[in-house]
Amino acid sequence: MSTSSTVDRAFRTALHDATDETLDAGASLLAADPVADAELDRRGREFVAAAWRRGWQPADVVRIVRRELDEVHVRLVSALIRAQAPHDRPRGPRWKAQLAGLTAEDAPRTDRFSCATAVLELYRLLLRLPVLEPLDEAPVGTGPRDRRPESRMLGRIRALLAKAEATGFPQEAEALSAKAQELMARHSVDEALLAARAPSGETPDAYRIGVEPPYEQAKAVLLDAVADANHCRAVWNEPLGFSTVVGFASDLEAVELLYTSLLVQATTAMTRAEAAQRAGGRKRTKTFRQSFLAAYAHRVGTRLAAAAESQVSDDLLPVLASREVAVADRADRLFPETTTTRLRGVSDAAGWEEGTRAADDARVGRRPPLP
Repeated sequence: MSTSSTVDRAFRTALHDATDETLDAGASLLAADPVADAELDRRGREFVAAAWRRGWQPADVVRIVRRELDEVHVRLVSALIRAQAPHDRPRGPRWKAQLAGLTAEDAPRTDRFSCATAVLELYRLLLRLPVLEPLDEAPVGTGPRDRRPESRMLGRIRALLAKAEATGFPQEAEALSAKAQELMARHSVDEALLAARAPSGETPDAYRIGVEPPYEQAKAVLLDAVADANHCRAVWNEPLGFSTVVGFASDLEAVELLYTSLLVQATTAMTRAEAAQRAGGRKRTKTFRQSFLAAYAHRVGTRLAAAAESQVSDDLLPVLASREVAVADRADRLFPETTTTRLRGVSDAAGWEEGTRAADDARVGRRPPLP
């Protein structure tokens, strides 16, 4: 029997029927034919290439595998993505960064039956990946964003957010985050003015940012608030665990930075608030955490909007308005149909109060008008 027919028989048995019995039967076929390993690996690379054609990116695939399966499958799919990379067409810097962030270690070798089972479980998932909105990215060196390295401003923003995450004082963390948002707003304005004075042809981009459980609704609200404050638009895909954020490249970098930092800070503040609740004789609850994060997202959104607005004087409005129109147009083309959803589980008054307090001490200043 040829290696190809062994793999075909295993696939017919296991991939299109999601029962444990068919999985075991398919794994047994593969385990009994070591010569089929190379063909099995080649088919896996084909599944990865098919995912790219359906709009997925490396980080998206790793995220869904980690969400649906186990760490061994993450290592398997990371190895497949690395093996497929030399055969892919040229991609942009974000794709390259996602490849660099892949798990470096291959899956541990176990008995052949267990290995084959894990591979078939992974291929079942890859086979069923739906079509996503294509986020085409220009190859490195072909777009305006490749003309210069990361700005010194973004470096300062990273440093501020790192301090905010590291401090043990909530008020200091919030003040540092507010300062970072001020710098982000100034950076966005500076980029807009540069584009207005020396048009580069840059158009809005789109990033997918993971919005992971638990409490993903509140996290999606937080990401939406960060995106809105930075002249971007976010659309949440709840079943697949991410939001697509549309905006200009420099703004998208700022959104991803701040959202990640605020999540770290929110978790730290929530853990501290829960400890105080337990000290008072109350057990921590899911509704407390959900209400805490919902209040945190709501209040941080208000603060971020105020910080962003403080950097915009009347003379800048036409410049920013033209970019916002471009962002809205790209978002509407990517997502012609969207729906709204109600935030569920916000019923704990103590959680809401603590979440609001954790985000309530930011300080913002006003940017002087440009000469």
